[in-house]
Amino acid sequence: MNVLTVSQVNSYIKALLDEIPPIKNVYITGEISNFKHYPSGHMYFTLKDSKSQLKCVMFSSDNYKLKFRAENGMKVICFGQIGVYERDGVYQLYVRDMQVEGIGSLTIAFEQLKEKLDKEGLFSPEYKKPIPKYPSKIGVATSNMGAAVEDIKNILSRRFPLCEVIIVPTVVQGDSAPEDIVKSIEFLDKIEDIDTIIVGRGGGSIEDLWAFNTEKVARAVFNCKKPIISAVGHETDFTICDFVADLRAPTPSAAAELAVPNIENETLMIKNMSAAIEASVSHIIELKEEKLQNIKNNSVLSDFESFFESLDKNVMETFEKLRGLYKNILSSKENELKVAANSLNALSPLAVLGRGYSITKKNDNVIKSISDISINDEINVIISGGQISAVVNEVTENE
Repeated sequence: MNVLTVSQVNSYIKALLDEIPPIKNVYITGEISNFKHYPSGHMYFTLKDSKSQLKCVMFSSDNYKLKFRAENGMKVICFGQIGVYERDGVYQLYVRDMQVEGIGSLTIAFEQLKEKLDKEGLFSPEYKKPIPKYPSKIGVATSNMGAAVEDIKNILSRRFPLCEVIIVPTVVQGDSAPEDIVKSIEFLDKIEDIDTIIVGRGGGSIEDLWAFNTEKVARAVFNCKKPIISAVGHETDFTICDFVADLRAPTPSAAAELAVPNIENETLMIKNMSAAIEASVSHIIELKEEKLQNIKNNSVLSDFESFFESLDKNVMETFEKLRGLYKNILSSKENELKVAANSLNALSPLAVLGRGYSITKKNDNVIKSISDISINDEINVIISGGQISAVVNEVTENE
């Protein structure tokens, strides 16, 4: 009796399967179920149809190249090798590549990322920055070879030569393209005096344009502080970059036209505006001159000398009336002053002295009574025309 261990049997079956050519490189179609994507990066799932199912594994070293996100219910075509997992004694498909059945995997990846970023609000109009109408400096992130960059340079220099253009040579196709596009955007965003950034490339297949459909490029465009014009491919090509950018141009040439004004049109507009302003000012001056002439013809200004002669006559007549009135008032006040002066003079002590009376003082005080004076007092007698100093020799009271 030849007794085998479980491990020996599983190893033997594995070796047999490994030697069968048809299942070493096989394409199998089915629907994904029980899908699990572990932190290690490995994917485990089951492919099934209406009658059967097959366990599958796709290691991270292979699935990192997938453009789309695998999901339950998705119908796919898997390429790989049938093998045995010796520990569990089960056979499974080791998947090396996967395509979406009926629809290209890139199309699925595009729609998946578009839906994800749209839900996050990266396409929302409220985040769109306006494109400056008169930029002084424009940055361009594209390949430095090919028709696209030459078209951009020629159109910018022809339409608006006042604008400076900075070209950052950028890889726009291949595995390294997304990272290089991100670096170019970040580099241009750090240049303070750049007004607008153009990001794009010429036409190509969806594979050629795929760098502009990656999440890292989309987020770099969204996070850029400078307004970005996306110009990828031909007019019918749409990329994720187009949806996130502040403005989408159908072609690189169109991006250049949208980024700057046409200096010839601007010059013509300025000339037209200048002519319109000049005509408007001339019309205003004509209206003001006409109004001034009407004022001169229909007012006192039409007979300037006569007007001032009449005014001068009125002024002189008024002056004479005021002068006569002033004389009358002055004469009346003079008469009133004379009457008051005469009244005051009648009450004045000097007037009394003039009639032969005198005033006697002792020590500058007027003597009013006989009791105010004694013998030997020195007194002053004030009379009309002067005063007399005397000494009292006798005092006699009236009986």
